[in-house]
Amino acid sequence: MRWAAISGTAVLAALWVLPLDLLIGRAFPVHMLRHMGLVAVAAPLLVLGLPRLTALFGGAPLLAAAAEFAVVWGWHLPLLHGWARTTHLGFAAEQASFLLVGLAVWAGALTAPPLAGAGVLLLTSMHMTALGALLTLAQTDVYFEICRTAPDLIGQQAGGLLMLVIGTPIYLLAGLARVAGTLREQPA
Repeated sequence: MRWAAISGTAVLAALWVLPLDLLIGRAFPVHMLRHMGLVAVAAPLLVLGLPRLTALFGGAPLLAAAAEFAVVWGWHLPLLHGWARTTHLGFAAEQASFLLVGLAVWAGALTAPPLAGAGVLLLTSMHMTALGALLTLAQTDVYFEICRTAPDLIGQQAGGLLMLVIGTPIYLLAGLARVAGTLREQPA
């Protein structure tokens, strides 16, 4: 699975090196694209392509899912979100924590018994869907004051939609694939 390791590394490089703010132009969608790229694209590719990561991060899928929930929702609380968007240290801490919990969830989900792994991925899909929907349906920009920016409700809604269209299907389909694997293993 060398292709997965190379692809995962390329995604990380793109997320962290490309001037996405200049290419996309709106801060919140870039923020969300980075988040989803880390937890839903780079992390599973790295876990698939680098077996050492699976050994290092696998083993406690439910604990990993709980940590991932806390990290995702925690960084979307206004105070932490503002710290990540306005300081280099906050940004680095946010990005590192997203990548670490992403690796833990995927390694745990892929090494756990199939139904347990599926459960972790489906739970993750559900809470990401809820957060994406909250951000998309909000009537005001919840972060502009703490980030010291002009209100950008459209940007926030676009970020919420990115969470919905990237994260939800990836976790849902991966969870269903784990269930399908179990069903194929069952005797007729």
